[in-house]
Amino acid sequence: MIPESFVQEVLARVDIVDLIERHVPLKKGGANYAACCPFHNEKSPSFTVSPSKQFYHCFGCGAHGTAIGFLMEYAGLSFPDAIKELAQQVGLTVPEEDRPDPQKQAQSQSLLEIMARAAKFYRDELKKSHKAINYLKGRGLTGEIAARYGIGYAPEGWQGLRAVFGGQYENAALVEAGLVITNDTGRRYDRFRDRVMFPICDQRGNIIGFGGRVLGPDTPKYLNSPETPLFEKGRELYGLHQARQAIRESNTVVVTEGYMDVVALAQFGFGAAVATLGTATTATHIQKLFRQAERVVFCFDGDKAGRKAARRALENSLEHLADDRAVRFLFLPAEHDPDSYIREQGLVAFQRALDNAMPLSDFMLRELRGELNLDTAEGRARLVHEAKDWIPRMSAPILRSQTLRLLAEHAGMDTAEVERALGLEPGKKPRPTPRRLERQRVITPARQLLRLLCARPALCAEVPAQAGSLLEDESERDALQLICERMVQGVSLNALFESQSDAGLRNLLADLLTASDEELVSDEEAGEFLADTLRTLQRNAVEREIAAITQRASNVALSSEEIQRYTSLLQQKQQLKTGQKPSV
Repeated sequence: MIPESFVQEVLARVDIVDLIERHVPLKKGGANYAACCPFHNEKSPSFTVSPSKQFYHCFGCGAHGTAIGFLMEYAGLSFPDAIKELAQQVGLTVPEEDRPDPQKQAQSQSLLEIMARAAKFYRDELKKSHKAINYLKGRGLTGEIAARYGIGYAPEGWQGLRAVFGGQYENAALVEAGLVITNDTGRRYDRFRDRVMFPICDQRGNIIGFGGRVLGPDTPKYLNSPETPLFEKGRELYGLHQARQAIRESNTVVVTEGYMDVVALAQFGFGAAVATLGTATTATHIQKLFRQAERVVFCFDGDKAGRKAARRALENSLEHLADDRAVRFLFLPAEHDPDSYIREQGLVAFQRALDNAMPLSDFMLRELRGELNLDTAEGRARLVHEAKDWIPRMSAPILRSQTLRLLAEHAGMDTAEVERALGLEPGKKPRPTPRRLERQRVITPARQLLRLLCARPALCAEVPAQAGSLLEDESERDALQLICERMVQGVSLNALFESQSDAGLRNLLADLLTASDEELVSDEEAGEFLADTLRTLQRNAVEREIAAITQRASNVALSSEEIQRYTSLLQQKQQLKTGQKPSV
């Protein structure tokens, strides 16, 4: 653990502009600096660096963070390694904290630490298992590639993990981490037994889950970690941490269906591959992939299941397309998956197959056409009808226009006729993506309050203790409490951002860091603005409670206490309208 005070000191000494400029050429533009984003490919700069806030943000892919986050994202460093690197640059030494007492270690053990210990245990067990070693050798893997991906082996037996955790095996955290199962009788046993183990890492390199493959004919063939506080399979991609450099060099990422596909491709020289984790490709996966490369190739089996997976990937890609991005689909021969194909055909043949992969527009039209008979009017009408769910969702205007033209040719219609049939006006732009909508949203009173306090922490002393009860959003309530407690002590917003593990709160703090300062009031008006904002929040809270009581009164008779409360709320509402100071 690195003390929060030390993180604060490092962030205070590092100049994020100097740090990023060593890797990315920045150009001054007003108060900030701009560049083409280093995390996704673009021609117009949307990556900004704020010297006043010491924070970077890309309006294209959404990447954001402090100097620590930049090193983690750009160089693939872990959090401690990024801190050490920055500390060394500014002449600081990372303090070493005493190790906890072994007897108390189980209580303070984090889930990440538990996963790391389990992964080491599995790696050590692999060295002892001739059966597992022979299996991996039979799949053409070397010890070097197994070490690169941290492959291990979960031994036979019901409680193999007891060897590494001892008395901590009964700790509830092992169940929470998905390593141990408790049955109806209260008996505990290992989730993974007699399986080759593939650690699943987040982008920082932390182990957050496992995938286990059987060595024989048992089922299920693959077993993944369950959903845990660390692991959400709809958000993570296997092998992304190891593939980052190869993806960056090739500007291409290949998405496969299995762990062995990723590892085998890397073994035979293709390192830019990742895999979904037993689930269909999600919109979150697509966003993460486009942050890494501008060319995404989905490489699936050519059977019915593979085509179904490709169709889901197509559907979830549509709203994240851009005219400088490419999505392609590679369907291997029925007898092959990526693992067997590259082992039999070699790297050159696999690369050639990738180069010839089917463009998204061709795959879409093939799926729309299906078994339709386009020699009939009914078949051509059905073709256009089927396109209603897909083409209007395409966020790349030029690609959408070209696809519409191809669809019109297949349907024997004029392009304008097809557009009208799809509910589109000729030349109408596609609806904005969620990120564009987010940038245009109205600033709520709650966000106004938080932004004001971040800019002027001294005003926290004027915020009533119970002001959090006026905020509807839980993350905003947590942020208000955090800002009022910590920023008045001199802790920077950047340090608060880095100290948070909760995704919702972390994203909210990032929004506050990337918000423009132009709409903030002057120092002379700040106090009055704070009072006005609190008054608005209280009025909104009163109106919500009045509406709730009114709704209840329409169904049941109100009690005398509820009637008194309702009368009191009406009086408060009237007082607030006259501009009286709120009392929370």
